[in-house]
Amino acid sequence: MYTLSNKLKITAIVCMVLGLIGIAMGFLNAPSTVEEAAAIVKEASAHHGGGHAEAEEAHVMKMDHHEGEVAHHAEDEHNAESTHHAEAGHDEHAEHVFHQLQNRPWSAVLIAGFFFFMLSLGTLVFYAVQRVAQAGWSPVLFRVMEAITSYLVPGGIILFVFFVLTISHMNHLYLWMEPGITDHDTILAGKSGYLNSPFFIIRAAIFIAGWIGYRFISRKYSLAQDEATDDSNYKKNFKISVFFLLFFFVSESMMAWDWFMSLEPHWYSTLFAWYVFATMFVSAITVIAMSTVYLKSKGLLEFVNDSHLHDLAKFMFGLSIFWTYLWFGQFMLQWYANIPEESGYFLPRIEHYNPIFFGMVAINFLFPFLILMNSDFKRKPWFIFLAGTFILIGHYMDLFQIVMPSTVGEHWSFGAPEIGSILFFLGLFLITVTSAFAKTKVWLPKRDPFIEESKHFHY
Repeated sequence: MYTLSNKLKITAIVCMVLGLIGIAMGFLNAPSTVEEAAAIVKEASAHHGGGHAEAEEAHVMKMDHHEGEVAHHAEDEHNAESTHHAEAGHDEHAEHVFHQLQNRPWSAVLIAGFFFFMLSLGTLVFYAVQRVAQAGWSPVLFRVMEAITSYLVPGGIILFVFFVLTISHMNHLYLWMEPGITDHDTILAGKSGYLNSPFFIIRAAIFIAGWIGYRFISRKYSLAQDEATDDSNYKKNFKISVFFLLFFFVSESMMAWDWFMSLEPHWYSTLFAWYVFATMFVSAITVIAMSTVYLKSKGLLEFVNDSHLHDLAKFMFGLSIFWTYLWFGQFMLQWYANIPEESGYFLPRIEHYNPIFFGMVAINFLFPFLILMNSDFKRKPWFIFLAGTFILIGHYMDLFQIVMPSTVGEHWSFGAPEIGSILFFLGLFLITVTSAFAKTKVWLPKRDPFIEESKHFHY
């Protein structure tokens, strides 16, 4: 039986406390006025070159002497009108940059919050796939997967509260939520039947409730099967898993559009939902593999052998290649077509997020490819842990480059709110999942019809 050590518990709590401090610092340091935003931009620009600072400040702040210029040219109606439009443009840009800087702590929370949530959600999907496929190798890992999915409840509640605050205009992450935006944006006006706040939050509630609901029902049948004298609970679990997968692949697509693609409401990609799913799936299987290695190091899961680890590592390897294929397919097609409304999504990422954008491709593809290519390495726990660490870092970077360019723009950095968000959700994930480990009385689902095949799985 797994025992949650005080050291691990204290570590998780410390992470959460430090994380809350970092998040609070992010909100406290966010500008409250346009002038504060201008000062922040000027200070940040000064570190990258002095001349750029004055140019940015001119864009962010309204010039105090502008009224004098307007008066000087008042006799010329054309010049006065031009000056008026220029002033309006400066005001609009200043407010836009102000909102971008205010978005930074919110974006950091969204990235880290969804990152750890998707580890649990992806695990749930992998678990359901194993049940529907009636896979013979994986039942010995079911209790590990069920424990990881316990994070769905706190993680889902936090995300839902986040989106409630978002539709309440506590931030400016989603352009289409801005009041009156559809009055002068015909594209968003055409999408308003789908992209509107009430429907958005209703969809989020349905998604999260459906995912959590399946987790509870499936686990109930799974535990009941251990005490049953027939396979009725197993069959019920099979049926509900089929319906869950149908629900998931519809809801996941809509979730990807709602929560991430609508951050850029004028852009779309038919591959995007698959791209987000690939990120979720490979990260989740990585966590399953790392959790299995961790539990075996504690003397548990004696029935899990190196062939099980090899299969998990193969999924990590194969899905990393699949993710790379989707990334390249999405990028190459839009680069080749060079349509402004499509290439506009990638240009800011290449220009302002170049190390993140291409760095995460190298990490998510090259490291798993080089480390896990060798079949023998897939059987070595420390190699799996090493590759898994890189994969998780790379896919956090992936979410970072999805969200930050759309919400914060070029005024990004990696500091207190980002580190704080990672630490808080990491601590919450650790305390939730390890507590679920500690509550697991029996690690082997002894009445599963395929358990003997799984226990003796070798090749």
